[in-house]
Amino acid sequence: MYQPAHFNEADPRTLLALMREFPLATLIRGGAELAADILPLEVERIGEGWRVTGHVARANPLWREADGQPVLLVFHGPQAYVSPSWYPSKFQHGKAVPTWNYAMVQVHGTLRATQDPQWLHALVTRLTERHEAGRPVPWHVADAPPDYLDAMLKAIVGIEIEVTRVEGKFKLSQNRDAADRTGVVLGLEADASLDRQPQADALAQAMQTVEQRRRDATAK
Repeated sequence: MYQPAHFNEADPRTLLALMREFPLATLIRGGAELAADILPLEVERIGEGWRVTGHVARANPLWREADGQPVLLVFHGPQAYVSPSWYPSKFQHGKAVPTWNYAMVQVHGTLRATQDPQWLHALVTRLTERHEAGRPVPWHVADAPPDYLDAMLKAIVGIEIEVTRVEGKFKLSQNRDAADRTGVVLGLEADASLDRQPQADALAQAMQTVEQRRRDATAK
């Protein structure tokens, strides 16, 4: 992808945090023609590497067509429109145009499919525990009748991506000066308070996190 240096995000913890917060990824594969699927995925950091797993419906041709083939995953983080009227510099010289801020992670790798029932049971158990955590009455895999659960597991196929490269692009106004960056955060917070942009608050928080890291690096 096009990657200006000031938008590059390489910190593994930051990339992992985004992928876990926004686990519904777009999986793109080639072949006779390009195809894309939307899948909730599990991402783990294993030593210096990555582990990405999930499952698809057995009827989905993805697991047959892409088994052993290169795939691209796109994890979409928060995004929002940025108005030039939020930049203090706009009122000084008028040299400002609209843009869009966002955060995203791309994962390149090779897909492998598995039909191992124990592997699948362990995967859906982990996914359930993660997404049910904190709910007043969490649902557990064991809540389903055993015969029904067996039938559901037979209807899916597991996938695992052998990761070769992970890239993060966090376009969060790093190319603007401090006053303009603050203006964008304030503008996003105002949009969030008016329910004008559904992800404005999350994007403002992402910008503030990057800003704090900038300050911490400068202070060292």
